Amino acid sequence: MKKRGPMESLTYKKAGVDIDAANKLIKHLKKKAPAIGGFAGLFPLEGGRHGQSLVAATDGVGTKLRVAFLLDRHDTVGIDLVAMCVNDLICCGAKPLFFLDYFATAKLDVNRAKQVLDGILEGCRIAGVPLLGGETAEMPDSYPPGEYDLAGFSVGLVEKRSLIDGSKVFPGDLILGLPSSGLHSNGFSLARKVFAGKTLKKFGEELIRPTRIYVDEIRALIDGLAKKDQIVLAMAHITGGGIPENLPRVLPKNVKAVIDKGTWDVPEIFDSIQERGNVPESDMWKTFNMGIGLAFVIRPQALMAVKEILPEARLIGRIAAGRPGVSFK
Repeated sequence: MKKRGPMESLTYKKAGVDIDAANKLIKHLKKKAPAIGGFAGLFPLEGGRHGQSLVAATDGVGTKLRVAFLLDRHDTVGIDLVAMCVNDLICCGAKPLFFLDYFATAKLDVNRAKQVLDGILEGCRIAGVPLLGGETAEMPDSYPPGEYDLAGFSVGLVEKRSLIDGSKVFPGDLILGLPSSGLHSNGFSLARKVFAGKTLKKFGEELIRPTRIYVDEIRALIDGLAKKDQIVLAMAHITGGGIPENLPRVLPKNVKAVIDKGTWDVPEIFDSIQERGNVPESDMWKTFNMGIGLAFVIRPQALMAVKEILPEARLIGRIAAGRPGVSFK
């Protein structure tokens, strides 16, 4: 990453997003609803074969929508919407079954809505799920003219024997990562501060690029390792909070992740954000995915098999004994 200059630093908090406050809210919710906290929620099916559970996830696109409004580009945010949900589902080993959407606007622009829905359908095609239903809400005076909001919901299925929950992770295990397609759908409150005005349009194609959907790759990984009597031990979708916030969510309380930052190429867009916004290094890692969209943990002896199944996977770190968290070297 490039060094910061003398100008005032921008941070995610200064851009209006307080991750620490969000974490406090999550802790409060977990006290009242202990099942909350993972990337997706599990609901055991009584009498289900092999201890099956339904798995559910919901998400939105965040302030990336504001980039879509400024660029008047609405054909990709639907892909983001699907990706943010199904990528969460697969982190516990679930196979996504179907998707639903919620589209809300003050006054329905049919042409714009068609573009959004076409993106959702494309995301569903990539993820291999049907768009089962949804809701289009026209709510006068609730949104500025020409703007809308999106929410997505996906349900999957996992058997108990295939559940990925991090409980079998031990010191010495390996951490691998799959490349992101860019910012994905997180950190845009900060990115928009950095790329204000005409600069945003200059970087528009990079910013609007849709979130990568990892369903096919992860299903191939799980199935391929099973044939070799190996398993995925833990998996994290790297979204808001970056690697430091997301990877510890799937690890036991007696281990930490040690990440080697030199093991993959960080996309240039992140260098541009840091340089133009004078963003501190630590804030970059706590805000963006930094080029790794999904991380997973395996036994050392499974490394060669993973490389055969997913050649693009990068060995980015190891599990060590210690207090929960992430350290970088």
